[in-house]
Amino acid sequence: MRQASVTLPLGIVIRRTPSVSRWVDWCWQAVGVLPGAAQADWQVLRSEGDAIEYHAATVPLNLWRTDTEAYLNGLSARIPSVGVILRERIGSDETAPYEVLLATASPYEFQDYADSGEEIVELVPMPEGLVALIRDFVEEYHEDEVFVKRRRDKKRIDLVEEGRGDPRISQLTDVYRAPRRGRLN
Repeated sequence: MRQASVTLPLGIVIRRTPSVSRWVDWCWQAVGVLPGAAQADWQVLRSEGDAIEYHAATVPLNLWRTDTEAYLNGLSARIPSVGVILRERIGSDETAPYEVLLATASPYEFQDYADSGEEIVELVPMPEGLVALIRDFVEEYHEDEVFVKRRRDKKRIDLVEEGRGDPRISQLTDVYRAPRRGRLN
């Protein structure tokens, strides 16, 4: 039996730079990924002036064989990217203000998080080795789905029958009966 998924540890690199805004001191941005990285907790990788790059966390990148269409879509982008999902820590100090929730190669999953508006979502370019790994995974597991057009029932539901209710719902009696016209008591 074929394996249902592949998991790869992926280190997330976040850069802190001075902000140009007067309302916030620092600008934080996910700028890179480290395939096969060990566990880390905001370890400083590089420092250049006021700019500091951190290995913020290592999260699993899961590839599922049922999501190969999404991976193909992501690989066909001009710049194949990994979606990094961050959440602001409440009451955090200035050195580690975000929690890394997830890294995904699926643009569909990334879009779901972007639509929610509750998390910070960043696209980070994939290294060439990761692109090759995902491409090999897709080549092994992708199966094209055959399009099957659904056919309608022969029954016409666009006809209006006064007082009968919805003809598709079986009822013992009418839910609403229209009063008869022209009859006085």
